[in-house]
Amino acid sequence: MPCLLKRRDTNLRTIDYEVTIMNTTYTFDQLIAIMRKLRAPGGCPWDAEQTHESLTRYLIEETYEVIEAIDEKSPQHLKEELGDLLLQPVFHAAIAEESGGFTINDIITTLCAKLIRRHPHVFGDLEIKDSTAQIENWEKIKKLEKGDERPSALSGVPDHLPALMKAHKIGEKASRVGFDWEHSDQVFAKVMEELHEFEEAWDGGDPARMEDELGDLLFAIANLGRFLNLNPEEALRKTINRFQKRFSYVEAELLRQGVPMQKATLEDMDKLWEMAKTVERNNEL
Repeated sequence: MPCLLKRRDTNLRTIDYEVTIMNTTYTFDQLIAIMRKLRAPGGCPWDAEQTHESLTRYLIEETYEVIEAIDEKSPQHLKEELGDLLLQPVFHAAIAEESGGFTINDIITTLCAKLIRRHPHVFGDLEIKDSTAQIENWEKIKKLEKGDERPSALSGVPDHLPALMKAHKIGEKASRVGFDWEHSDQVFAKVMEELHEFEEAWDGGDPARMEDELGDLLFAIANLGRFLNLNPEEALRKTINRFQKRFSYVEAELLRQGVPMQKATLEDMDKLWEMAKTVERNNEL
């Protein structure tokens, strides 16, 4: 990631590279100045080589690291990861500024104007009764802003979203135009229907059909989560985290017992797995 500042600069607070710089308080303007210096001739070669395209992976990585810090409930870790995430729009703004595209101030101005425009119940005289009404009004304002340029009610969902998150958002958009179930038990019935169809494909041994039916099942489950106000992406991510913690517990216990995991029986591992669940319930894992 970006190089550190290695010499004094009259445009910034005086920084001594030999002492701890964490004791210094910086401003947003200084962050912009540091980014410009890193990109300038004589700055950091890595930073200078980056493009909008090359940075996409870091934007994704930093976003998930922020989520991880939130899950850990660690203010210190969250502060650090939010800083790493903040670097991304600053970095992109610096690249755009060099080509005469836009500046960080343009980004901030666009954002502030959008927030004011889309919250007329706060900055204007519109009255709304709850958050659901606000979401509906937000969508109406977006449609007015963008006109009728979007060809479908499903337009506007980024292609690169994780699949479960994308399924959730697609379901939301379809629901807004009335294409949805009326009751959660109907969605549950759909899940069971898709599970049965997957079972038939499994019995038939056709990998292509099995993949199709597995996708249908996952999509139905994502819709069930949406109907119950449960985010399927978050639910699966938390399950994966629990699995990792429990698996690590099993590994650690086997190591303590001097038993290589490859030689442990499934029964032994199942017992340790249940122990891990008990430890987890007691908030000790």
